[in-house]
Amino acid sequence: MTLTPELIAVLAVIAVALAFDYTNGFHDAANAIATSVSTRALTPRIALLLAAVGNFVGAHFGAGVAKTVGDGLVTLPTGVTSLGVVFAGVLGAIAWNLITWYFGLPSSSSHALFGGLVGATLLSTGGVVQWVTIGEKILLPMVLSPIVGLTLGYLLMLAILWLFRKGQPGKLNRGFRWAQTASAAAMSVGHGMQDAAKTMGIVVLALYTGGFQDDKTHIPGWVFWTSATMLALGTYAGGWRIIRTLGRKIIDLGPPEGFAAETVASAVLYFNALVLKAPISTTHTITSAIMGVGATKRLSAVRWNVAGNIVIAWIITFPAAALIACVSYLLVRPLFG
Repeated sequence: MTLTPELIAVLAVIAVALAFDYTNGFHDAANAIATSVSTRALTPRIALLLAAVGNFVGAHFGAGVAKTVGDGLVTLPTGVTSLGVVFAGVLGAIAWNLITWYFGLPSSSSHALFGGLVGATLLSTGGVVQWVTIGEKILLPMVLSPIVGLTLGYLLMLAILWLFRKGQPGKLNRGFRWAQTASAAAMSVGHGMQDAAKTMGIVVLALYTGGFQDDKTHIPGWVFWTSATMLALGTYAGGWRIIRTLGRKIIDLGPPEGFAAETVASAVLYFNALVLKAPISTTHTITSAIMGVGATKRLSAVRWNVAGNIVIAWIITFPAAALIACVSYLLVRPLFG
């Protein structure tokens, strides 16, 4: 195969997309394992291994989310110039992931990616942002998924407290530690459905924009495997700063609380990935579920100052990643001329 400018540009975008996938893995590892580690249901390395395997499996069920990302957010003309837009958008997402990871803030890698794509597209010639789809598939779920996670977390924890009100705490903790193995695995698969799928969508967008694929929604088999593998490797590397924030700084979790939060979050992820085909944030979902579970103890059990910092990170992620992507596009545009 001849190394044409189009091929080089496509390979560059795929490389940076897989780099984002890796940072997504270690940034969002906390989504799947923080509660299990903090309650000592699983050791950190076993939890990370479980999360990596679950992410790998889940990626193969995320085609609907991948199609939304690849075809529903922005429309770009084919050609090398548009590949520079995608490249810059993903760079913006990686940069924001690293910034929030450094400060231990569980921000959304998903919204960083969406913000990056939108920011770079706004500066491009011929690129169109599909604001209606973004409103329906991104912004609305961004508001609703935390509310649903918090409400369902609160209700499920109340149900658990009522059902086991006569149980002995020691036996309950042991039982729920075992149950958390299943809920953590379910959470990991849900994370793979969502987050590996987003990288798959970017790779497909690059293949189509570069002229190497006629269908904007077809996902080649190798894209499933490479995206899933990079996410799994990143997850196994771990993101301990964020794990500490989710697992210890919001509330003091016990095994029943951890099980409730993971069960609610995984159910919300599955529904959105398989039914709505909506790319929601796993970070928003699990964090809000933890808050809801913690509120059943008493409102003061939730460290709302920490929660407030997290919510601020949620709000600024999309525009911050968009701004970084704009700067990145101005820098890389000459390379994709």
